[in-house]
Amino acid sequence: MRTDDKRPEPCSPETALLAGWGRTSPTSAALYKPRAPGEVEEISRSAGPRGIIGRGLGRSYGDAAQNAGGTVVDMTSAERILDVNLAEATATVEAGVSLHKLMRTLVPLGLWPAVSPGTRYVTVGGAIGSDVHGKGHHRDGTFGSHVRSMDLYTPGFGRITLSPDATPDEFWATTGGMGLTGIVERATIELLRVETSSVRVDSQRTTDLDSTMAVMAERDHLYRYSVAWIDCLARGSSLGRSIVEFGEHARLEDLPVRGRSRSNALRFDPADSLPAPPWAPSGMLNRWSVAAFNELWYRKAPARSAGHVVGASKFFHPLDMIDGWNRIYGRRGFLQYQFVLPYGEELVLRRVIERLVTARAASFLAVLKRFGPANPAPLSFPSEGWTLALDLPVSFGGLAGELDAIDEDIAKAGGRVYLAKDSRLRPELLEVMYPKLPEWREVRGRLDPKGVMQSDLMRRLPALRSGDRRGERPFGARPENSTTTEEQ
Repeated sequence: MRTDDKRPEPCSPETALLAGWGRTSPTSAALYKPRAPGEVEEISRSAGPRGIIGRGLGRSYGDAAQNAGGTVVDMTSAERILDVNLAEATATVEAGVSLHKLMRTLVPLGLWPAVSPGTRYVTVGGAIGSDVHGKGHHRDGTFGSHVRSMDLYTPGFGRITLSPDATPDEFWATTGGMGLTGIVERATIELLRVETSSVRVDSQRTTDLDSTMAVMAERDHLYRYSVAWIDCLARGSSLGRSIVEFGEHARLEDLPVRGRSRSNALRFDPADSLPAPPWAPSGMLNRWSVAAFNELWYRKAPARSAGHVVGASKFFHPLDMIDGWNRIYGRRGFLQYQFVLPYGEELVLRRVIERLVTARAASFLAVLKRFGPANPAPLSFPSEGWTLALDLPVSFGGLAGELDAIDEDIAKAGGRVYLAKDSRLRPELLEVMYPKLPEWREVRGRLDPKGVMQSDLMRRLPALRSGDRRGERPFGARPENSTTTEEQ
């Protein structure tokens, strides 16, 4: 046998207690940290009946990257930037590289990730598995929409290469597939060209929800980025008052002439994060403390501002300035709850906010955005409409009942919740919210016919298990009655 035919011995695991960023429901698993190519395959082969799931930097809020009693593969050691094509504005990277490392490397070259979520401490593999979005979905879509190709380890076919043109079914099932089709090992992604590492921001303070939505609907098509911070404790005529921000990557001419701003226009060196307290009482973020913060935050914002230039990290990732900010919710943790409602269902959005305000649910963070059209991924969260994201302390009494009722309203209105942030959705609502789930299960069943890929999220939502595997089509083959985009 040739030396290069020998399979690498898998690294030794450690028993680890793992949780999502919300710090709720931790579970124990055998945690592997691969050191060399090929180890993922060997780890997968040795996985027991509880299966295997990949994990990045742990920024999924719920249980998507946990596997109680099973195997978890920490991919963060696979963090090499393999190639940067300046002519095409693309980069080929290992799946464990973080957006933080990408930005530190690429911004000085005049390149920026086409989509950046609310934190830069996510891996490329995690960004694909969750199909993350940012403040520019109405213009740029999701992260997966800018992936040229990816290498995926699958239990059914081994290591395969996927692209939206050559293997659309498998590519889009993996994009937003919550890691359940296989483990992403590398990807080629598209980038934006930028002149500076700053963002030019126009902002407006609004007095109520109607004016907030009107301003966003009228102006967001003029900008690449759009977002509103909502005061979710304001009541009465002030319900839904907000600070709306619109942004564009700053051009060189937007920077001050004097000083070193223009000479260092592409410098990207975010200040070190301040540490959050190592512990915090569970009741520290309550309706009184959050109401006081909201009032101060709203009042200090100018009524209207134009052309304000800020560093990109401050605009895109304000919470990254606090290391371990999730600890401020106390040891019981918090839920991040995000949903999308189709345009035309604004009354449902209003009812949801009114319900939370009446319950005095103290959301420290409440962000409203507008989504553009959905991509073809069956489990991708964004679809055309309004999306609201909320941070809610678990210590809030009656939270489960309130969110269950809201889930039902959202499902009836044709909306859905974000699986990358979910930790408590009732299982029977999943297929209502994601009507393409049967299509996804069929592809997952081919890529993983024995159900090796498993997670706590999958066990909590059994509809994510593999579906009908009749026919066992070869990898990349289309069903006989399918048509291509050109044929339709």
